Amino acid sequence: MEGMVRKEAAGLGPTIRAWRERLSPTAVGVPETGRARRATGLRREELAELAGMSVDYVVRLEQGRATTPSGQVVAALSRALRLTDGEREHLYRMAGLVPPNGGPIPDELPPGVCRVLNRLGDVAVAVFTAHWQLLCWNAHWAALVGDPSATPPELRNFARERFPVGSDAVRVGRWPVLEEDRAHTDLTVVSDLRRATGRFPHDARLAELVAELVEGNAEFARLWASGTVAAHREDHKTVRHPEAGPVEVDCDVLTDGDSEFKIVILSAAPGSVAEARLRTLVRPATG
Repeated sequence: MEGMVRKEAAGLGPTIRAWRERLSPTAVGVPETGRARRATGLRREELAELAGMSVDYVVRLEQGRATTPSGQVVAALSRALRLTDGEREHLYRMAGLVPPNGGPIPDELPPGVCRVLNRLGDVAVAVFTAHWQLLCWNAHWAALVGDPSATPPELRNFARERFPVGSDAVRVGRWPVLEEDRAHTDLTVVSDLRRATGRFPHDARLAELVAELVEGNAEFARLWASGTVAAHREDHKTVRHPEAGPVEVDCDVLTDGDSEFKIVILSAAPGSVAEARLRTLVRPATG
């Protein structure tokens, strides 16, 4: 029973009520009426007015009869309750939502993470931002798909490579890479960008990228109009390497929770011809 009480006390409804009851009416501009207040902090009616919603909905939220408020409702409650950034994120997560980030897309990977990636055995690894801008890669990645160093940093964007605009030479590698289902990969890249616009609604670079692709690439515009929201997770690819020949690899995409960095891993099946070819591409230095 004690564990059940603690779980209920930590739920969405009780948390909203606790935040409402701690908030001084004068702190949010609620005028004094001269009547004695039985409620601690704000009344439900006052919170409903501040958040622009019905009193009945506030009651249902606090009583646990409404458990999946929309992002607009959560944003309105956050403002009305004067929540801190940490509390706001907690409210979004209790509502089953990913909290939007008011800042720009992070594009600086911690040095320690880069060191770990460079020491990852015999797999090819690269890290991209939430809008598919290439940040860093290890030696196996450069050996397998071609060293991206020759491409100017501003052109190392996977989304722009998939959906070219004009004659821009956008490349994140040098060798041709084929997918089993190119249409599916295209859709997931577009879906990734849509998901990023919800996570980083104020990032100017992301907004500019999407506007450029919608305007300049008909296929991107068609897929964007579909409204699909998903994430790029796994794929099977064949790299047409000029020396090793065709190398079949599995592509797995891991995502960092807060920064939305995409860690892309290309690996060959153990004991396969592709694995043997991949190992020949990066040989350990000899003394």
